[in-house]
Amino acid sequence: MTLKFDIQPSPNPTSDKDRAAKLVDPGFGRVFTDHMAIVRYSQGKGWHSARVEARANFPLDPAGAVLHYAQEIFEGLKAYRRDDGGVNLFRPDANARRFHDSAERMAMAPLPEEVFIEAVEQLVRIDRAWIPGGEGSLYLRPFMIASEVFLGVKPSAEYIFSVIASPVGSYFKGGPAPVSIWVSENYTRAAIGGTGAVKCGGNYAASLRAQAEAIERGCDQVVFLDAVERRYIEELGGMNIFFAFDDGSLLTPPLGTILPGITRDSIIALAKDTGTRVREEPYTIQQWRADAASGKLKEAFACGTAAVISPIGKVCSASGDFQISGGVAGPVAMGLRKKLVDIQYGRTNDPHNWIRNVA
Repeated sequence: MTLKFDIQPSPNPTSDKDRAAKLVDPGFGRVFTDHMAIVRYSQGKGWHSARVEARANFPLDPAGAVLHYAQEIFEGLKAYRRDDGGVNLFRPDANARRFHDSAERMAMAPLPEEVFIEAVEQLVRIDRAWIPGGEGSLYLRPFMIASEVFLGVKPSAEYIFSVIASPVGSYFKGGPAPVSIWVSENYTRAAIGGTGAVKCGGNYAASLRAQAEAIERGCDQVVFLDAVERRYIEELGGMNIFFAFDDGSLLTPPLGTILPGITRDSIIALAKDTGTRVREEPYTIQQWRADAASGKLKEAFACGTAAVISPIGKVCSASGDFQISGGVAGPVAMGLRKKLVDIQYGRTNDPHNWIRNVA
């Protein structure tokens, strides 16, 4: 299915001077571009009214279904400015597939993947001047909300799909610094049969108290254990996790109750390209502690769209703290990060055809 987007440029776009000032230090998710893409759905018409228009508030009834039953999903991907001035998208097809799968799980109307990609590309085209240079990028946030007005408990019959964009700078100033992790023993993120593999707002809302607990303990991030035995590592509040061992292998927790991260999948592919053995296996917090103490574990790192790869230097818990590899960033994490970033910015070859050029 394809839809023709009606392009309606903003009558009052940000001036070149004001935009340049905002791009000096945009931070993350605080500055937004001039436009948004939007497509609507109703049971009678299907997906319709595709357009790109000036970014504005949605009119939303107080009885809108999303406000009461949390039918909402989202994605996150980036557009990168190449050295030659062109623009790259990284694996938007994978985001489109995951968005489709999330909609299915949340009993929402699945958006055709080609419409997802077209919406993203159209927004990047009209707002490409907002893409920072250097290590900056344009963070794209596609999302869908249930918009039918009712108070009965059922799947909505109407939805709004939209894409907004936010220029972001380098996630790390001066290079990726190792982060400290708090092991949550009081809260869990997901269980078998739940929505752990879905990118829905409720999963993130449920992680915020545990993340606040991590901050209270002086840590940067929280890591969750499984909901049944409370000992298997699952993922961080918003990132997947990898472990690098002295035999050269990598381990990452298996899918099922965790988000199938696109950065995670890319790291697995790049590691396998070099002959690295990658295991998708359960791994306990007790084993993590023992392997760090013995030296068997050389590195641990988290990964996601925003930061790409974050080395983990210290793990804290009620049972005691321990360091990994002396608390410094290791060569495995940094090597994989460089390979991935170089592909995203078009600085090296793209062996998996992950890059989509935006004309």
